[in-house]
Amino acid sequence: MYDDSKKFITKLNQQSGNTFKLPTEAQWEYAARSGGKDQTYAGGNDADAVAWYDANSGYKTHKVGTKASNGLGIFDMSGNVWEWCEDVYDKKAYSKHGRNNPAVTSGGVSRVCRGGGWCNDRGSVRAANRFGDSADYRNGDLGFRLCLPQVRQ
Repeated sequence: MYDDSKKFITKLNQQSGNTFKLPTEAQWEYAARSGGKDQTYAGGNDADAVAWYDANSGYKTHKVGTKASNGLGIFDMSGNVWEWCEDVYDKKAYSKHGRNNPAVTSGGVSRVCRGGGWCNDRGSVRAANRFGDSADYRNGDLGFRLCLPQVRQ
């Protein structure tokens, strides 16, 4: 559930003194595509090498890092579990916002989910695939990924 992920992050930040957050949708996609490369899946064009999805998952979540990482060394951004992003879901978001780390912060109640899950088909775990669901949605193939903004010195 999106709201639970936000509560977790708040508590983690209080205890750690860091400023973890959910990635924006743009940050998520940039990271999934190995820093902006033209890749079908997070790590290349071979879903079986980088993603757990309906045809190879046994319909369950798998331990992170059991498939190949992408070009940035990040695992499981395609398949395994959908991941919440900070953005409000807007079907036409890409035609509405600017280029430099755009984020949709208003205009709806659904939140962006990216990456696809173990119960989805190969097409649903593409790096470009996006979907939105209500912030109180729960499912066994839905989770979140933390990001920690770089501290500038």
